[in-house]
Amino acid sequence: MAGGNAIRGSRVGAGPMGEAERGDAAPRIVQSYWCANGHETRPSFADEAGVAPPETWDCPRCGFPAGQDQANPPAPPKVEPYKTHLAYVKERRSDSDGQAILDEALQQLRQRGLIR
Repeated sequence: MAGGNAIRGSRVGAGPMGEAERGDAAPRIVQSYWCANGHETRPSFADEAGVAPPETWDCPRCGFPAGQDQANPPAPPKVEPYKTHLAYVKERRSDSDGQAILDEALQQLRQRGLIR
């Protein structure tokens, strides 16, 4: 049985009401940002007294930081390669230090009779 609801499938607030029903939109400003790859991003911000747009913005295309000066965009961040535990150990110890530690450990195992 069908219900007697004439506006079936719609919800409160749906439909072409326009700004007369919703109120006026807040004043906006559009700021341009450029990244090191030359991409331009134009986000909009609320135009509030005493509040300035941020100095930098992340580029949505490449992820680099973007600045407001097209001629001098911020430099991309330096990405450090992933280091293994062994790489960190090699930074702290030389090959001769590592060989001395290995010889000492092998000597202890031989004394305990675990290896020959």
